Amino acid sequence: MIEKARVLIDIGFCDRCLGRFFSGMGHGISNPDRGKALRTYISMLDGETPEYLESCELCGDVFRNIERKVDLLENASKGIDFSTFLIGSRFDKDVLEREREVSERLGLEGESIKVEFNRILGKAFEKRSGKLFSREQPDIEFLYDTRYEDVKVQINPVYIYGRYRKLTRGIPQTRWPCRHCGGKGCEHCNHTGKMYSESVEELIAHEFMLELLGKEHAFHGMGREDIDARMLGNGRPFVLEIKEPRKREVDLEEMEKRVNEFAQGKVEVHGLRLSSKEEIRRIKASRAEKTYVVYVRLEPDVEEEKLKNALGMLEGEIAQRTPKRVSHRRADMVRKRRAISLKLLEKDDRKAAIEVRAEAGLYIKELMHGDEGRTKPSLSEILGVECAVEALDVMEIDSKEE
Repeated sequence: MIEKARVLIDIGFCDRCLGRFFSGMGHGISNPDRGKALRTYISMLDGETPEYLESCELCGDVFRNIERKVDLLENASKGIDFSTFLIGSRFDKDVLEREREVSERLGLEGESIKVEFNRILGKAFEKRSGKLFSREQPDIEFLYDTRYEDVKVQINPVYIYGRYRKLTRGIPQTRWPCRHCGGKGCEHCNHTGKMYSESVEELIAHEFMLELLGKEHAFHGMGREDIDARMLGNGRPFVLEIKEPRKREVDLEEMEKRVNEFAQGKVEVHGLRLSSKEEIRRIKASRAEKTYVVYVRLEPDVEEEKLKNALGMLEGEIAQRTPKRVSHRRADMVRKRRAISLKLLEKDDRKAAIEVRAEAGLYIKELMHGDEGRTKPSLSEILGVECAVEALDVMEIDSKEE
C-alpha cells in the first residue's frame, strides 16, 4: 500500500484523489483526510516535510469552489417545484482515462472521481436548499458538466394512478394521430392532426397539465376497450404521466372534481393517488379477468333455451386467430384464451344481452360472431345463425392494483 501511495504522490495527486484510491481503508474517514494521513505518514518515513500541492494532476482542482457550483445548480432549478434530486456529472475523457490507467497499473479499486464529485456537490446543495438527495425516484436530475461549468436539469414525470369510467361510445382511450398526415394536420382531420377530436387521455390530462404546468402527457391503461365500447362498473386502472412538470404538489381530491367536471359526463375518474414508473410496468403486465355485457342481434331468431345451452357450451378454451379488425397492427397468430362464464341477462325478440366473464386477451365480439371462422368455437357457429354485435360494455376489471 505504501509503495502504491508513493507512486500517486510522485505523479502529483492531491490529498482527495490520493485518498479516493484507498477508499476501503479506514471506516468513517473522508477521502481528503485519508489522503492527508497517507501523505504525512510517508513523509515521516522518508524524514521529509509533507508537500501539499497547489494543483492536482488528476482532478484539476474540480473540487474547489463547490459553493459556486451550488450557485449554478440553484440557478438551473429556479422556478421548478421539487423535493428530491439526483446529481450526475460529465468529465473530460482524458481525466477518466488517466484514472482508469492508474487504477489498473497499481491494482487499486478506489472510488471514482465522478462518484466523489456527485456526493460532495450533492451534500452541499442539500445543505443549502433543504432538498433531499435521492437515488430511487428523484423529482429532478442535475447533470453537471465539469468541462464547461454547465448544468442541465431533467425534470422527472409526475405519475397519477386512478380508474376511469367511459360513459359514452365513440371515444378512443388515447390520442389517435390522423392516418393521412401522421399527426401533422391536414384536410382529412380538419388540421387537428387527430382521427378523433377527443380521447380518454386528453379528457383526464387537461386539468393536470394546467395545474402542474407539464410539457407533455402520456397515458398507460390496463388494456383498452374498443372505441365503440363503454367502460363502466369499477372502471379501468390507469397511470397518467405528466412530463416535465414545473409544479409537483397537487390536491388529488380537488383534481378528481376538476377532471370530472371538465369531462362533462363522458369520462369519470376516481381513486386518484400518486404512482410510479414501476406501477406502469405492473399495470401493463396485468392479466386481470374482465366482465362484459355484449348486446347481440340474432338472425334468424332462436329460442331462449337454445341460446342458454349454447352459452354454456362456450365456457372453456377458445382458439382465436388474430381478428381481421386488428390484423393490421397485430401479428397473425392463434391465441388460446378462456371464457370463464356466460349468462343470458335479457332476451327480447331477436336481441339478447349476454354477460361474459373472460380471461384477459379474449376478443368478445369475435366470440359472438366468429369472425368468419377465425374464432372457434363461437356463439354463431354453435347456434348456426348470424350473431351481430350491436354494442359492448366492459363492466368489471378484476384488478388488485389498489
